[in-house]
Amino acid sequence: MIVFHGSDTIVDIPRILEAKRPLDFGGGFYTTTSEAQAKSWAIKVAYRNNTDHKCVNRYEFDSVGAESALTVIRFDVADEKWLDFICSNRSGKPTGDYDVVIGPVADDRVYRVVVEYENGDLDRETALKNLKTEALCDQVLFHTEESLNYLKYIDTEVI
Repeated sequence: MIVFHGSDTIVDIPRILEAKRPLDFGGGFYTTTSEAQAKSWAIKVAYRNNTDHKCVNRYEFDSVGAESALTVIRFDVADEKWLDFICSNRSGKPTGDYDVVIGPVADDRVYRVVVEYENGDLDRETALKNLKTEALCDQVLFHTEESLNYLKYIDTEVI
């Protein structure tokens, strides 16, 4: 499986990073199967770091090998389990031990729904209904050093 990582630098040797802020799946190395999503991330990172450098790094992910040897959590849709998982991570209370997490990304539109749910402005049923109407990109988080062994750098496109 090909995955992409948007950044303001070439990342030929991925590293596990502790999150500076609460993220959907916790700390680690984030990728996506969507090149367009990675480009969007590269633009955001460059803006946040006040640089003109925007890079989309491409990797081969041995997902079959990873799923047979590691603890992989997969969320196919933004359902109750996904919502609970990201709310827990975003509140600083990570759930469980895992090596790789695969599932929908809570982009800006989705994040608003999640925040409204966390604040009690939306009940669970309404939040889940609103999430189903969104076309969500995916994200693949490598959470442990061991998980990075299943990721092979291919190249980088500077955008």
